Formats: sequence, C-alpha cells, structure tokens
Amino acid sequence: MSSYQKRSKDELARRVAQDIPDGAYVNLGIGQPTLVANHIPAGREVILHSENGVLGMGPAPAEGAEDYDLINAGKQPVTLLPGGAYFHHADSFGMMRGGHLDICVLGAFQVSTTGDLANWSTGEPGAIPAVGGAMDLAVGARQTWVMMDLLTKQGASKLVAECSYPLTALACVKRVYTDLATLACTPQGLRLIDAVEGLSREALEALIGLPVAAPA
Repeated sequence: MSSYQKRSKDELARRVAQDIPDGAYVNLGIGQPTLVANHIPAGREVILHSENGVLGMGPAPAEGAEDYDLINAGKQPVTLLPGGAYFHHADSFGMMRGGHLDICVLGAFQVSTTGDLANWSTGEPGAIPAVGGAMDLAVGARQTWVMMDLLTKQGASKLVAECSYPLTALACVKRVYTDLATLACTPQGLRLIDAVEGLSREALEALIGLPVAAPA
C-alpha cells in the first residue's frame, strides 16, 4: 500500500507561488488562494490584484497591525507594497475583463479534465450563489489556475469527466494545484505535473477515477 502525506494549506500555497513568474499580474481568489500572497519567493516581483480594487498587495499583516479599511475581496485585511494602489471596483473589473491579468488563482467545486470550471454554486436548493468576479476572471485572465483539495469530504474527486455543478466558464483552467498533486487540464484530458512523495500516477488515477497522462 502506498504511503504519502497531503500538502498542508501553506505547502500548497507555496507550490502555487513557485510557478508564478517574475513580473506577473495575478489575482488571488477568495479562500485558499489568498494564502499564496504569503509565499511569493523573495526577490520575485509579483503584482497582486483584488477585484474590490487593489493592486500591489503584500502578505497578510502582522497580528495587531490590521487595517480594516484595506481589505481584499474576501474582507481579509491585507498590506500594500510600495507603489501599490486602490481604486474603484469598476476600474478593477475593467482590468479583469480587458485581459490585463496574467494569472488568476481560484478555488473550485469541480474542474473537468478539459478545464471547465464550476466554482460559484453547487446548484442545491437553498445554496447561496457566490459568483463574485469568478466569471470575469476565468475568461479575462490569460491563465486560470485552480487551487483546491483533490477530494470532497465524502472522498469523491473534484476532478471530473464533466462538471455536474453550474458552470463558471468553459475550458479555462490550465492547471489544478491540489493537496495531492499538480495537474494540467488539456484538450486530451489530465496530465500529471507532480505528485506528493509516495503517490504513484496509478494510485492518483484510482483516486480520481480518470486517466492521468504521464508528465510531458
């Protein structure tokens, strides 16, 4: 039996941050993706954007130094790096829709093997829809990455052949960063980028229930 350990939330955030290139303009979605701001490698300039109208965010503030007039889209206090700015959210959405963001990192309920994204509603009666800026980001950013647990609390894969939840956008997700593996979504299906130590590609396929191609 294979023995492996899941990435912690901070380890997952660090893994995402590793792949963000110097000089990139990046939106971090509500939830887990906001942690990526704390793990940008030293010496790498990444300009972080929040759809409520902030550009140039830094890591989370130290305890006791929070300024609740300076928050991200998830209402969490943030810091502003030198040269950072805040502005009207209409200008912020203009940046998102105008193709000015290199990468957005979003959470998800489901992602299909070809990159369809479902992240705003489970479609269940009484579920509170949470569209936010996800649709604008998913189609406006040059690359959409997803950061999520691979499995639901019930053990079902969030990577699926076809999304059963209401769609956010079609064929937009290029990469999925999970607590067990990093995968690429391609027109041919899933391709493995890396997995946690001790987790084989075959064992990962069994967890997902779908074919996973070997790394390129």
